[in-house]
Amino acid sequence: MNLLATILVFAIVIYFQGFRVDLPIKSTKYCRQYSSYPIKLFYTNNIPIILQSALVSNLYIISQMLVAKFQGNLIVNLLGVWSDVGGGDPARSYPVGGLCYYLSPPESVGHIFQDPVHALLYILFMLGSCAFFSKTWIEVSGSSAKDVAKQLKDQKMVMRGHRNNSMIHELDRYIPTAAAFSGLCIGALSVLADFLGAIESGIGILLAVTIIYQYFEIFVKEQSEMSGISTLLF
Repeated sequence: MNLLATILVFAIVIYFQGFRVDLPIKSTKYCRQYSSYPIKLFYTNNIPIILQSALVSNLYIISQMLVAKFQGNLIVNLLGVWSDVGGGDPARSYPVGGLCYYLSPPESVGHIFQDPVHALLYILFMLGSCAFFSKTWIEVSGSSAKDVAKQLKDQKMVMRGHRNNSMIHELDRYIPTAAAFSGLCIGALSVLADFLGAIESGIGILLAVTIIYQYFEIFVKEQSEMSGISTLLF
């Protein structure tokens, strides 16, 4: 069942990779030169899940350090209570209480029914944090509506049926929504993988699939370019 769950999540992520909205654009320099600007469903790729994972990992480390030095302190216990699997190694500890416990994925499907509050808070945290990091990332990475409009303007491109001044407004209808929805989808897929009991964590599966798919796209693009060059030569 764990293997089937892993394969299912792989298939879902690959399927959703093809979802996108193509905005028609045209050149202002050359007549009848038309193209499209794609806005993918996973607009920010795997960045939200990477940032979310880094946030939780740092929180775990801080909590374990505080527990080691101030064990039994009320405020430290509110942040996280940890149980050792064996040997006293912090890397093998897992949270059993506090904030870290509610931000960690349920151990099994049965645990979801035993502690539904834990499952609900985990789902809300994953969806909310991924959506927040996704919207924040487009502002700092140069992929917001304003940045895309500037890139198209520098390339002498404009959206068909819109002037340069209204292009930002039109892109602003799609890009922030795509970024937030991208974060929600990535968070939901990660939660689904954790709940189904996939072999790897939901975060690990998403990172693996998106990276492999990006390499596949690069390979297909290079092959098409090489095919075009061969056609021109022969």
